[in-house]
Amino acid sequence: MIEMTIDSIRVSLMNYQRVVLLKEKTADRYLPIWIGTAEAEAIAVKLQGVAVPRPLTHDLLGTVIDVLGAKVRSIVVDDLKNDTFYAKVLLEVEGEQMEIDCRPSDALALAVRVNVPIYAADSVLEKASIMLDREQDKRAMDEMDLPEPPSGGKGEKTRKASDEEIKRLSAFRDFVDNLDLEDFDKRKS
Repeated sequence: MIEMTIDSIRVSLMNYQRVVLLKEKTADRYLPIWIGTAEAEAIAVKLQGVAVPRPLTHDLLGTVIDVLGAKVRSIVVDDLKNDTFYAKVLLEVEGEQMEIDCRPSDALALAVRVNVPIYAADSVLEKASIMLDREQDKRAMDEMDLPEPPSGGKGEKTRKASDEEIKRLSAFRDFVDNLDLEDFDKRKS
């Protein structure tokens, strides 16, 4: 098992699907995992320290685990079959270790809430990881080819956005970059 950190959450310019990039803690190897919009937002909200008025589902899960006397010890992305990633939440219950099968996106959303290590199996990294040179900056990651999500078909890649497409979408990027999240709390009843 290799310890990972959440490097970023990206949005594909081609299909608007989210991908979470896990980074090997001690190397420049990345693991891209396609996730749903709700899970991407749940992870991002916590990583960015955004206060939410009510607990989200993953907050509830962490609270239930705690109230029942269990402790989350880590999560692990432990398998990749037919373009689908698998994960487990490792719990300690009364001194015994339990493994709970779950989607990687849910495991990651829980991990950031209870502050536990994230691991990936060597076999998963061998199948699906990508390498970046230290000299490459974050912009290179924005433009890299990422594997398509499972619905895109086995072995397909997303194409790089052309300079013209990026230029056309720059207004949207500026809009999103300048959003004030406090405005969302000022909704009228």
